[in-house]
Amino acid sequence: MNKLHNESTDLLFKAILTLKDIDECYAFFEDICTIKEIQSIAQRVTVAQMLTEGKVYSDIVAETGASTATISRVNRSLNYGNDAYRIAFKRIDEE
Repeated sequence: MNKLHNESTDLLFKAILTLKDIDECYAFFEDICTIKEIQSIAQRVTVAQMLTEGKVYSDIVAETGASTATISRVNRSLNYGNDAYRIAFKRIDEE
């Protein structure tokens, strides 16, 4: 994580934390990312959710179009990362 920690990244995350609803998120991310970047991030979140639900790679590829390399990368994050996906999914479920 230390590679990410700097003033610019702090500013980005602080800006994200100010967003109040999904419409503000759409507007903000459309301003700072390309459509492809947003789609790639969204795909990773979907893959993480499906892996958390116990879906197998072949089903995830068929449903999302994600490559097996992307699925493996997300799986590695789920198993050895910071548990951020699980925290987010838990909070979404609690809503």
